[in-house]
Amino acid sequence: MRWAAAEMDDGGVRLCPLDAVGKAAGPVVEVTAARGGIAEAVRSRPEADRWVWRSTAEVSPRLLAAGVRVERCYDVEAAEALLLGHEGRSGAPRSLAAAWARLRGLPVPDDPPPRAARTQPSLFEPGPPPLPPGTDPLDALLAVYAGQLARTEAAEHPGRMRLLTAAESAGTLVAAEMGRAGVPWRADRHRQLLDELLGERYPGGLEPQRLVELADEVSRAFGGGVRVRPDLPAEVIKAFAREGIPLTSTRAWELKEIDHPAVEPLLRYKKLYRLHTAHGWAWLQSWVRDGRFRPEYLPGGTVSGRWTTHGGGALQIPKVVRRAVVADPGWRLVVADADQMEPRVLAAISRDPGLMEVAGSGRDLYAALSDRAFSGKREQAKLALLGAVYGQTSGDGLKHLAALRRRFPAAVAYVDDAARAGEEGRLVRTWLGRTCPPVDGALAGEPADEAGLPREQQEPSYGSTASARARGRFTRNFVVQGSAADWAVLMLAALRQSLAGAGLRAEMVFFQHDEVIVHCPQEEVDAVRAAIATAGEVAGRVAFGETPVRFPFTMAAVECYADAKG
Repeated sequence: MRWAAAEMDDGGVRLCPLDAVGKAAGPVVEVTAARGGIAEAVRSRPEADRWVWRSTAEVSPRLLAAGVRVERCYDVEAAEALLLGHEGRSGAPRSLAAAWARLRGLPVPDDPPPRAARTQPSLFEPGPPPLPPGTDPLDALLAVYAGQLARTEAAEHPGRMRLLTAAESAGTLVAAEMGRAGVPWRADRHRQLLDELLGERYPGGLEPQRLVELADEVSRAFGGGVRVRPDLPAEVIKAFAREGIPLTSTRAWELKEIDHPAVEPLLRYKKLYRLHTAHGWAWLQSWVRDGRFRPEYLPGGTVSGRWTTHGGGALQIPKVVRRAVVADPGWRLVVADADQMEPRVLAAISRDPGLMEVAGSGRDLYAALSDRAFSGKREQAKLALLGAVYGQTSGDGLKHLAALRRRFPAAVAYVDDAARAGEEGRLVRTWLGRTCPPVDGALAGEPADEAGLPREQQEPSYGSTASARARGRFTRNFVVQGSAADWAVLMLAALRQSLAGAGLRAEMVFFQHDEVIVHCPQEEVDAVRAAIATAGEVAGRVAFGETPVRFPFTMAAVECYADAKG
């Protein structure tokens, strides 16, 4: 049975059971704050198989603190964002108050501005916009929920949209639980590696010893008594210009093309400077508490559905810093990377018979692909497939793409069609229905390409304007990357259910794009490995139906995260 729960301003909660169309199916019950509020309301109703509420992120801290676990939920605000996108209204306010106002034809309140990253709760953070005076929060919740169910049925593919909203809500539960569990973190090891790499700390917020030394090396390399601050790109570009070397940026790939004595210390400075500013002593003091790093995950934080975090840089942990991520005594970190996830997703969504066969062969996908179309040359096969997804259509990429098109025409046509639709300003959707913003929508934070290829190698092949071509490159990738994000959140939901169902002590503690880390007692490692493998296959079947495509993982059970990868 589904139950809806709406919290009141006084900390109490009003709730009622629901029927299949989202309407009240029984009397309204009130649980006051003094009687335990939302935590007691959920705990005392074990028969509830799904809870409908405004926002998991707001409710979960109280539930988790009280030791209450929710099997399933429906996050109204997460669903509203997906439905607005599907309707071509990406970026419109997603709050319960906004959704209620749209239903009633009232002025729609803006969502609160993004708050600053924090490590501790603040009494002064803006809350969600309030409902109009006199509005019962439960009445508003029920009306919005029923409206969302009706809108879901009106979607292009209602079944897929139902699955997507369920998966996104499941992701909010995973995010809350991972944030509470935290990544095991040895602060002493972190401080040790900072001391080793950065040297002595100077008072007053000055740069540490090694950065000072490298800055001096950079300045000496330019000679003439010129002082160059390597942390200021404009100064570096001017210094090279004085040497007759034009630069457009100080990105590493551009610097590596230069033959100059300042390049080597400058590259080392940039690497250590990022460590100092992003994961240095200040970060350690702010983010690590009681042996855990607890980032705040934001499911669907980008328009493609990929997760982000709110502060802390959890999704950009440098390899060297991973030395500080250490399992508890007697425990292990099971680190699982999905193998060639996006090409496998392309096989599943394009229904290309040849590519599905390759993706279901049980072999390394690029090696199997190279045997089919590239005379056994794995690197060419990889570049061709990534070029199709990311829009590389010049030079060798064009030649490799032609070979790919001949052998796997449906796969290439699928991303070509997405690119064309994007250039023409049409809505473009993932397999489950997550929708790319329309032409005037915001793509902030979303790169037009992520193939790891230089931009000059990624020329567009068609489109009337530069902006249209850029959107085409984005939507070409969006249908694959977004569908992969949909698969990933389903995998997390299946893994969460499997770990709990088996009665394991294991906890998911980290997730980014195609990687998940489970912290578990050593004796549970084999069970966790099996659960991860099963979750990947379950997610593939649930998301894309019965196809030959397999979704394997490369896994390692280690004490230290740094030992999981070469």
